[in-house]
Amino acid sequence: MRIKRIHVNKNRIASNLKHGKDDPVLTMKVGKENIYGSDVEILGPSRLVYAEKCGLKPLSCGARVYIETKALVKVDGTEYA
Repeated sequence: MRIKRIHVNKNRIASNLKHGKDDPVLTMKVGKENIYGSDVEILGPSRLVYAEKCGLKPLSCGARVYIETKALVKVDGTEYA
């Protein structure tokens, strides 16, 4: 299974507040693909990573804290292996 990295998108939160929108603020990165949602369920082992303290680089979007898993993940009810 592919590695999935899930984080809270602070830019979307700010945009929602500024413009009165309700866009999904959770992002799951799978390779170069971004999947956005409001509800994420991880169906297996995962780890919460603070990249800089673990000797890793931030994600390409700049996220420094994220959940990493190879498990099946449901984003807004849709499964991703």
